[in-house]
Order: sequence, then structure tokens, then C-alpha cells
Amino acid sequence: MIGRLNHVAIAVPDLMAAADQYRNTFGANVGAPQDEPDHGVTVVFIELPNTKIELLAPLGVASPIRGFLEKNPAGGIHHICYEVDDILVARDHLQASGARVLGSGEPKIGAHGKPVLFLHPKDFNGCLVELEQT
Repeated sequence: MIGRLNHVAIAVPDLMAAADQYRNTFGANVGAPQDEPDHGVTVVFIELPNTKIELLAPLGVASPIRGFLEKNPAGGIHHICYEVDDILVARDHLQASGARVLGSGEPKIGAHGKPVLFLHPKDFNGCLVELEQT
């Protein structure tokens, strides 16, 4: 069921400074900022040969990233994202196995224009997991 690692998401207090650091220090291919109002974040994707890094910054006062940054003011790894062929089949299998899907349990459209779900970190060794349908 689990596929490739799609991306590692890092919450950052200053999105443009973090993007510049990847661009200037690593020479990375850094995308343009994208507002994702349904998720309460602004994202920048850094393309790597084998995966992506997603930089996250709060968008709006209700952003879930705001709380994360209050606890981790310097930023840090927020979640990892795995690809799945069918997000509804994956969701149903995981729920039947006892995993908790966050929110309503219905997929939302993510930053890549594909359905995504998040899984409770307490069910995955303290790691927030995002699933993205390929």
C-alpha cells in the first residue's frame, strides 16, 4: 500500500529566508510560494533528485503551523508524506487497522492538486504522516 516518499515538510518561521538558504547554500531548485488556504499554510517546494522538501509557514491566525512554531520557534520537521495509489482504499485499510485519520476523514486537495489525508502522530511513533494519492 505505501509508496514512495513524496516529501519531508519543514515548518519555518521565515519562509523566504528558508527558501533563500536552500537556493543559495545548497544550490537547490526552489519553487515559488503557494498559498494553501484549506490547509492554513503557505508552501515552497524544493525539488531534489529523489524527493522534495516542503517548507511550511503559517497562513492566517488559525494555521496549524502557528502552534507548531510556538512550540518550536526555530522550526523543524513537521510531517512526512507517502504516496498511495488509492487514498480511500488506504484510509479504509488504516482505519480498520486502528489508525486515526485527522479531520473529517475525507481527503482534501493538497498543494500538488491531489487528494491528501493526515494520520495521527500518536499512531505512527510520534510522526505526523500525510498520504497523497498518486
